[in-house]
Amino acid sequence: MSPNRDRWWKSADPKWARRFTVSARPSALQLFKAAGAAILAWFVCSLIFPGTLPLFAAIAALIVVQESVDQSLTKGLERVVGVLLGVSVALGAGAVFGPRSWLFVAAILVAMGVGWLLRMSSTSTNQIAITALLMIALGGSEFGYGVERLVETAIGAALGVAINAIVVAPVRTTTHAEIVDLALNASHALDRLADALAAPRDEAWLENMLVEARKLQNERSTVHASLRSARESLRLNPRGRRHRQQLLEDDALFQRLQPIVTQVIGMSRALYDLYDSDLVTDPSVVGMVEEIRRASHDLELLVHVAEDTEAAPAEPALTAPYTIPRPHPQHWVLIGSLMEDLRRVRGRITGELE
Repeated sequence: MSPNRDRWWKSADPKWARRFTVSARPSALQLFKAAGAAILAWFVCSLIFPGTLPLFAAIAALIVVQESVDQSLTKGLERVVGVLLGVSVALGAGAVFGPRSWLFVAAILVAMGVGWLLRMSSTSTNQIAITALLMIALGGSEFGYGVERLVETAIGAALGVAINAIVVAPVRTTTHAEIVDLALNASHALDRLADALAAPRDEAWLENMLVEARKLQNERSTVHASLRSARESLRLNPRGRRHRQQLLEDDALFQRLQPIVTQVIGMSRALYDLYDSDLVTDPSVVGMVEEIRRASHDLELLVHVAEDTEAAPAEPALTAPYTIPRPHPQHWVLIGSLMEDLRRVRGRITGELE
């Protein structure tokens, strides 16, 4: 590579590559399983239908090996239905229009129309059109040829589902660590709230506090998606039994964390909007700082107890609700808002608000 091209490559924005890449490489085992399923389907269908190229079987096996057994079954059914309709469209178009040079145009239009009428997904509709085109391109205009391709597809799909389920069926097991990280980050956000009330802070510090708290929203969405993927990976999975109890516990813990994250973000926003350096001298705020730190401690304790059920139970620091005898005439809105959110956080941690 020339120096000029090298400099251009290093300075180019890599965002274009994100359109067709993923943040993490897929499992190499899944790739080998897909390749093995396609090769096995090819040889099996070559024995059943000698003298033909079992393209439909290999394609079906490749498509069907997905990140979970449930997804594999869904893709398998989708592929078989798509081929069934695609074969029907090709045979019907051939019977109506005969061997015309523009037959593929009619097949595409009919295939897209069938998918639209049946309210099928865009992927399924495209599979109907692709199957019809392959049928026409391979010269298959006879009913028996179409039936063979349908059977071939079903064999490839079945082999793909079986191999994905039998050979180390994929299981997503990173959810628990993600939930623990979410809880610890929420705990750190509470500590930053206490720090903001313990000593005067400038605008830059408060803005950073709010930015860090808002990151919890995206992190919560990521954990929610991970839980959904974990449930999907265990559905119809032969290896799922040993992981289902952990997933139920993780889901219960996440349901307790979700409203806590909402309250922490709201507290950070309220403090950022209504902050005053005189807050740190208010007697009510001085006591609130300690209660917020106790809430942070108990939130960490919540996930540590969930991680180690054999450990001796530790006493929560937030032993009783904090009360304010007289509201501050200037800061009472902020103080009252923080106290109500703190009450809800405490209730979720202790389970009183479940």
